[in-house]
Amino acid sequence: MDEVVLATRNKGKLREFKNILPFINILDLDDIGYEEEIIENGRTFEENAKIKAQTLAKRTNMPVLADDSGLEVDALNGAPGIYSARYAKNGHDDEANNQLLIKNLKGKTNRTARYVCAICLYYPDDRFYVVRGTCEGEILKEAKGQEGFGYDPYFYSTELKKCFGEIPLEEKNKVSHRFRAIQKIKEFLK
Repeated sequence: MDEVVLATRNKGKLREFKNILPFINILDLDDIGYEEEIIENGRTFEENAKIKAQTLAKRTNMPVLADDSGLEVDALNGAPGIYSARYAKNGHDDEANNQLLIKNLKGKTNRTARYVCAICLYYPDDRFYVVRGTCEGEILKEAKGQEGFGYDPYFYSTELKKCFGEIPLEEKNKVSHRFRAIQKIKEFLK
């Protein structure tokens, strides 16, 4: 396979996939002119990734990679979870999502969290594969750095001993939840 559709318009996510999978031509929804909204009504990251991938594979007759990812915070019973991108209910507003997260963690001493990424690779012939990757860390009280997107300025990687907002994409991609999931899905892309 030399070309796959990535079910996203998120340029940060597209950059990460292209950085980790340089051997394949990755098209996003804008590249293929896909305008319809895909309703993600699953209860897990895995279900949402499969819904997106299956819908697009059927409509485009191309192999599709779809991920559903987000942040799980232990003190918030796993929230924002599958609602990470819409946590503050303002669409995909990173600043509003981060402010609500920090507000909801006020006074909490346990700030452990993890990024989760489920990826589904779906072929038009109904073959599909679903994998999961995680990255452990904790939520900082104040943002650090200008790198990354989403919750990255508040996510401190316990493995790297650095905030994702402070490191370049190449360094983040060595330990990120998306990197780990993509490593697992690579074998099915060949």
